[in-house]
Amino acid sequence: MKAAEIREIFPGVFRLDSQLATKNLVKGVKVYGENLLQEKGFELRLWNPYRSKLAAAIKKGLTELPVKEKSVVLYLGAAEGTTVSHISDIIGEKGAVFGVDISARTMRKFYYLCEQRKNVYPILADASQPATYKQDVAGFPISVLYQDVSQKHQAEIFLKNSRMHLQMDGYGMLVIKASSISSSKKKEKVAEEEVAKLEKEFSIIQLLPLEPFDKEHYFVLCKKK
Repeated sequence: MKAAEIREIFPGVFRLDSQLATKNLVKGVKVYGENLLQEKGFELRLWNPYRSKLAAAIKKGLTELPVKEKSVVLYLGAAEGTTVSHISDIIGEKGAVFGVDISARTMRKFYYLCEQRKNVYPILADASQPATYKQDVAGFPISVLYQDVSQKHQAEIFLKNSRMHLQMDGYGMLVIKASSISSSKKKEKVAEEEVAKLEKEFSIIQLLPLEPFDKEHYFVLCKKK
């Protein structure tokens, strides 16, 4: 059987035939049951696009990945840390990712991830109240704002956090869950309306539907003006 060709498609992100992977920062340790592959001198963690919307966006043709080595990422809606763990791999030991989540239950599992990965920091807070965790990220130049929350006012939450935390010329990645915003409008219309709210403060690079990996969400890549 022919071995899969490994190609680096973004810094720190690899493609093995049709699969994605990141270089495991904590060798031998899985986060969500993913497969580990041994390569010469390093270990790859397969990245499931059905479990991670960022992986789905890459599979759907994301043209630019602002998360890279040494990046400082503010991640809103960290949940149990599936996507955060792959961001942790990409940014390496000299980067940092701050994971914000409102749920104490999921944050308990996220704390365990933080114990394993020294570049991941937990913040139990409401993403719609960015002032409450201003001190937690003070002194860190946030270069990427990533948001995946199921609250109603998703664009507004994103903008509030950008104004307070994201550095000038920083990048944003916004996951839009249309059904949390409106159950009566078509999801395409909801996504377009949310993007329109960003355009005064962000240059929109891409708006991607995530089907077939995720039928409910859209992914926005943008850059702060």
